Amino acid sequence: MNLRVLAFCWKMDKSALLALLYFRSVTQRGFSPPFAAYLLAMKAQTLNIHIINARGFLDHLAMRGLVPAPLSSALECVKAPSLLPQSALTHAQVRKFLGSIRTVTPEGFRNRAMIELLYSSGLRAAELLGLDVGDIDFDQATAIVTGKGSKQRVVPIGRTALRCLENYLKAVRPFMTRNPSETALFLNKQGVRLHYNAFCQIVTDCAHGTGLGVAHITAHTFRRSCATELLRGGANMYHVKDLLGHESLNTLKHYAKLTIIDLKKTHGKCHPREKDSCGET
Repeated sequence: MNLRVLAFCWKMDKSALLALLYFRSVTQRGFSPPFAAYLLAMKAQTLNIHIINARGFLDHLAMRGLVPAPLSSALECVKAPSLLPQSALTHAQVRKFLGSIRTVTPEGFRNRAMIELLYSSGLRAAELLGLDVGDIDFDQATAIVTGKGSKQRVVPIGRTALRCLENYLKAVRPFMTRNPSETALFLNKQGVRLHYNAFCQIVTDCAHGTGLGVAHITAHTFRRSCATELLRGGANMYHVKDLLGHESLNTLKHYAKLTIIDLKKTHGKCHPREKDSCGET
């Protein structure tokens, strides 16, 4: 296949490249190394998006007589693995993480307030950084959050996170503000809204000093940890769904799976044989 065609497809649309590489692998009766490497580098959900788009591209080529008509139907989506959330922290681990954040500087105090809010309300990083000062209602202990698709929802804020936010707004943010008209809740050193990449780096830097021994802690870890602890504590799944801003309960199915520790506790507490005296036959 012409390398110029491949480069053009990569630049314009990865799905088109996937379709052309797929056609090449079929016509040559085997998967070419570039095609295999391209697939293996993708997550299942990302790959499926490109597969669906590639089907449409192959149908278009088939209408022009450039590829066989049944080709697109043979390109099937892959099944996403059903995995438990691996990066969720226990409450004790989150407390240790938060306690390790140094609050002797304005930035450190801001960082503590941000992660307290992430964990308390289960926000996405983009939702957190998109908050304005006016979105926080201290009387009602709530925040107006703008999620995916610009959909807004109201989420509760826990007492600890609310206290950190209040202290940040009164004692820290005024010294970080350069422009009095700036509405962003969390500011960087230039006095403007903190950027996503900078926040991700802040979480990474904070994680290095915790000593938790957890391989990969990201901003999303605290959202997962929030959901996991709420469900483990007996929270209604519909309430957790609304808190996280999900459309369906299906997105919580991974969190609803019991860990082996939970399962052993339930087994020991509820199984009738475990209530018998030791050694009884």
